[in-house]
Amino acid sequence: MTSGNATAFLAARDFLIRHREDYAVAYRDFRWPKLDRFNWALDYFDNMARGNEQAALWLTDEDGSEVKLTFAQLSERSNRVANALRALGVRRGDRILLMLGNVAPLWECMLAAMKLGAVIVPATMLLTRSDLADRFARGRVRHVVAAADVAPKFAELPGDYTRIVVGGSVPGWTAYEQSYQASAEFVADGETRADDPLLLYFTSGTTATPKLVLHSHQTYPVGHLSTMYWLGLRPGDVHLNISSPGWAKHAWSCFFAPWNAGATIFIINQRRFNARGLLDTIARCGVTTFCAPPTVWRMLIQEDLAAWRVRLTELVSAGEPLNPEVIERVRAAWKLTIRDGYGQTETTALAGNTPGQKLKAGSMGRPLPGYQVALLDQDGVAQREAEICLTLAPRPIGLMQGYQGDDGGVVAIAGAVYRSGDVASVDDEGYLTYVGRADDVFKSSDYRISPFELESALIEHPAVAEAAVVPSPDPLRLAVPKAYLTLAAGYRPDRATALSIFRHCRSALAPFKRVRRLEFADLPKTISGKIRRVELRRGEAAKRDAGARVPLEFWEDDFSEDELRLHRESLRT
Repeated sequence: MTSGNATAFLAARDFLIRHREDYAVAYRDFRWPKLDRFNWALDYFDNMARGNEQAALWLTDEDGSEVKLTFAQLSERSNRVANALRALGVRRGDRILLMLGNVAPLWECMLAAMKLGAVIVPATMLLTRSDLADRFARGRVRHVVAAADVAPKFAELPGDYTRIVVGGSVPGWTAYEQSYQASAEFVADGETRADDPLLLYFTSGTTATPKLVLHSHQTYPVGHLSTMYWLGLRPGDVHLNISSPGWAKHAWSCFFAPWNAGATIFIINQRRFNARGLLDTIARCGVTTFCAPPTVWRMLIQEDLAAWRVRLTELVSAGEPLNPEVIERVRAAWKLTIRDGYGQTETTALAGNTPGQKLKAGSMGRPLPGYQVALLDQDGVAQREAEICLTLAPRPIGLMQGYQGDDGGVVAIAGAVYRSGDVASVDDEGYLTYVGRADDVFKSSDYRISPFELESALIEHPAVAEAAVVPSPDPLRLAVPKAYLTLAAGYRPDRATALSIFRHCRSALAPFKRVRRLEFADLPKTISGKIRRVELRRGEAAKRDAGARVPLEFWEDDFSEDELRLHRESLRT
């Protein structure tokens, strides 16, 4: 039986599907459903899944193996997992850290935790021990579900927390597979308020450690109706999104948006990226909608795309601006246009080029239904180029509850607008074009990089006195992190010092965060002593445009893997 809140949710969803190619009507007339009590997994998913034998999740592996689960099967499995987690002590409001790859238990656990009213803390498999320690401390983690091959990372983490392992046997850990023996009938311990917490994401920000973004049972499950609309998803679609678990984009396009539409989530697991293997699988399995970051698109166009007979109807890109030449190459091969979009971990998709609408090269589209976007300067005055802001009257459901503070409290968004920290320009037709970050955060490949996180790690090296990290233009990854460094007394700005610092970065930072280039230099500063990163960014762009390398500049690629792994020499003079 569908609850009243689920009925309101379905009405909003059906409106957007009905007007998927009529942007004017969808944007003008869409209203977020008004919710009081709502649990997406119980009120929507389970009802939609009852007797539904359509594939909900389709996992493929490069060795040819695959797992295909129906909506009905996932509903039952998540009930069993929820009962098993409850038996292990998981209670409403508890934080569960999920550190899993693209395996079926990831989706089962997400649904199960939602049914229990627990708070999910997604974690990428690339996290280091120090990253995990930070998540445990500030995220108040009480339970862990992790893959067997990353379980050793938790060996030295203190605390009395539940340990559940997937895909293997680890002493002291409970085998996840035992949960399938629990009852298939689940009864919630009470109602879930729509504004109860559901997801806690750690995201790069303007501080040395990641910000904690808190989403509720409506901000992401319901908020991703806008993402569904941007992607152009419909019931029966087979949707592939290239994104790693642990990141918000995975929840966007590998969980909520496809299942909001009743589509199949399709996953390709590859040990290393293989463009031909990816294209073969897309064609063989009949993928209909495909979303990938620009890094992947730039790799795909190295192949003769026209050689693959695909059944794709929608192509989407997100994460960073996509080069117009890439769009043209894909259009020539497949007669389809890649549509760009924009959003943050703090939001759902809030702007995008939508199906059936005119596209503008380089534009990330127009505001999506449910979002009122304004470009405002620091005085709150509208400009043609300024910071992307969201009007909070009315407040869009897809906006986070707020940032969680170190004391566990939530810092609410103050004022009449939410400031994104991103800068864009707008044309006469309302199309937005991304300009850059207002707070120096940038994207490398599909990862959001905070200079402050990297700088904090760099200054732990004894040779580094000061550090400033800026994006260095790169033809494949758009940008890679580059560090400008002032050395401590007694250290030489030479190859040996650079090598030692690169090795330090490898041990202190996850692979997606590593500094790839560095330069020894005096850092430009304001009169008040603040580093002028804007000057460093401009200088770095000029060097790359000229193809120039300066004498005291070193790239990680200059060193062999043996050097990076084995160097032990003393660096002090």
